[in-house]
Amino acid sequence: MVKILLAVLLFCLLPALLMAQTDSITVNHVPIKDTINKTDLIDIARSVFKFKSRPVSDNERKKFYFSLLPISSTGAANGRTLVTSTSAGFYLGDQHTTYLSSIDFAPYFNMKGRFGLPIHSSIWLSNNEYNIQGDTRLLVYPQYTWGLGGGQPSNDKFLVDYRYLRFYQSALKHITSSFFAGIGYNLDYYFGIDGDNGTGKTFSQFTNYKYGTQAGENSFSSGPSVNLLYDTRNNLINPMPGWYANLVYRYSMVGLGSNDNWQSLYVDVRKYVQLTHSEPKNMLAFWTYYWTALTPGMPYLNLPSIGMDPYQRSGRGIDQNRYRGENLFYLESEYRRDITQNGLFGFVVFANMNSASQEGVKRFQYWTPAGGAGLRIKYNKKSGSNICIDYGFSKDYSALMVNLGEAF
Repeated sequence: MVKILLAVLLFCLLPALLMAQTDSITVNHVPIKDTINKTDLIDIARSVFKFKSRPVSDNERKKFYFSLLPISSTGAANGRTLVTSTSAGFYLGDQHTTYLSSIDFAPYFNMKGRFGLPIHSSIWLSNNEYNIQGDTRLLVYPQYTWGLGGGQPSNDKFLVDYRYLRFYQSALKHITSSFFAGIGYNLDYYFGIDGDNGTGKTFSQFTNYKYGTQAGENSFSSGPSVNLLYDTRNNLINPMPGWYANLVYRYSMVGLGSNDNWQSLYVDVRKYVQLTHSEPKNMLAFWTYYWTALTPGMPYLNLPSIGMDPYQRSGRGIDQNRYRGENLFYLESEYRRDITQNGLFGFVVFANMNSASQEGVKRFQYWTPAGGAGLRIKYNKKSGSNICIDYGFSKDYSALMVNLGEAF
């Protein structure tokens, strides 16, 4: 099955920020286009309120840019949500030889009791010698689950309330060209798990899964990871044409505090294809990932689930956590196009499909498609950050999503 999935992945992909306002430059042989003739919301605010920016010389390039969005759809499922989405981009070295570092912080409060403080970071040291990745979250996260696999009716669901602490850190060293390798440490702590919501079944009975579902039991996983990365995009916030491939092998062990020994594998591949080399932007983006539990013992809330990828952006048009299994396969493609010549407005059209393996087997029986479209408004032309307003839909579900930065 793994060989078949890898073959499909390769077949699907084969067809296929920050910079100063100066002449075109190159980072690791990837061209960065001049942005001097572009327009963003900052330019419009300056013209409306008559703000004047201080000129920046070639020898004094600004290396830090900040974007703030007072509303976002992150964590917004199951109720209205108050969210602030913040994105910071900066260089820690020469912009000709160093990728853009980014930190994303999107705290939210859900009117039905959901609360979150998530922080994601990808730090590129000078000349891309090291990439330091971080994912830290503190969540109060009541959420529905539909059990393992696909085929369940949308109303056959179970509400699980829990608290969650995540601490993932990894350090990758430059090996050659755009390839990096390193190790990390991953910690997941699910506590205060309440699976008694008046259905007459316990969490364990509903899921028919014994790891991390017992009444009064907390779920703790701790262990090292091996990380491999190939990245030619140079801008995480708004990727330019190039490749991205990431492999994470994780081993949670009792010796480091885990409830059980278990192993998992996450493989993520993306391709960005520029259709024309003249303005406005006109490109295709492809994304696929395969996420699997390699051994028994993986807690239920750690199992691969749609919308629970590292940045929680997969499955637009599908309810988060709707499909979960010991294996999950995902495909998405998106067409991206500027509407205006100055890059202020753009649009996207996207489609995706996923399948979670059925209970007790590693077989993909049900495939769920989703699709939608969205508007793009350029927030900061130097970082490439967009305000993204997407509408996605699938069978029995639809949602309006607002975020700062592309889905992938």
